[in-house]
Amino acid sequence: MDSKASTTVSPSQNQSKPKNNRDFLNHLEAYLAKRDGIHKLLQISSYVTKIILASSVLPQTLPLTWRLKSFESSVGMSRKAFKLGKFIQPINDFRNSRFESKQEFVLSAIASVGDSLSLFLEQFIWLAKSGAMDDKHLHHLEKISAWADLIGHIINISLTLREWIAISKESSEHRIMKKMKLMKKLSIFQDLSGLLIALADIRDGKGRLSSEPLLLASAGLFSALITTHKIWTSC
Repeated sequence: MDSKASTTVSPSQNQSKPKNNRDFLNHLEAYLAKRDGIHKLLQISSYVTKIILASSVLPQTLPLTWRLKSFESSVGMSRKAFKLGKFIQPINDFRNSRFESKQEFVLSAIASVGDSLSLFLEQFIWLAKSGAMDDKHLHHLEKISAWADLIGHIINISLTLREWIAISKESSEHRIMKKMKLMKKLSIFQDLSGLLIALADIRDGKGRLSSEPLLLASAGLFSALITTHKIWTSC
C-alpha cells in the first residue's frame, strides 16, 4: 500500500553515512526513489530499442522485431506519464536562479517558458495518445510542444556556452573547476541532441534529418545517459 510505504523508513535512511560512503545498493535505492531516475531508465530502454530497430540487425518479419516495436511504443507512453506535473520544475529553477545581467534574466525566462510549455503540452499529448482525450488536436499539440522544446534548447545552449566561457577564463586549474567545465560541455552536447530530436519532430518525418532514425536514437540515448549520470551523482 502507498500509505504504508510512505511512512516506512528504510535502513539506508537511518544511516548517517556520507553519500560517497554508501554501497551500490543504497545508492541505487536513492536513485530509483527519484521520478527522474525511473524516467531516464525508461528513456534509455526506449532509445536502445530504437537503435536496435533502426540498425536493421533484425529482419522486419521476425516476431522479435514486432515485440520490440510494441515494447518501445509501450515504454514511450510510460515515459510521458512520468512527465506529469514536471512543467513546474523549469519555473522553479528560474525562480531560484541568480542572474548576472538583464540579458541573462530575459534569456533564462524565455528558456524557462519554452521548457515549461513543452512539458505542459506533453501531458495532453499523453492523454490523447492513451485514448483518454480526443486526439483531433494531437498533431497541433505535438508541433507546438516541439517548437517550444526547440526554443528552450537553443537558448539553453547559448546560456551554458556563456557559463563555460566564463569558467574557462578562470586561471584556477582546481579539480572542481575542471569538473564544472566538463559538466557544462556535456550539457551543451545534451541540448544539441535534444535540438536534433525537436527539429525532426517539427519536420514530421520529412527531410534528411528525419530520415536518419539511427542518428536520432543515438542522440536521444546520449542525452539520457548524461542526465542519468547527473542524477546518479546527485543522489
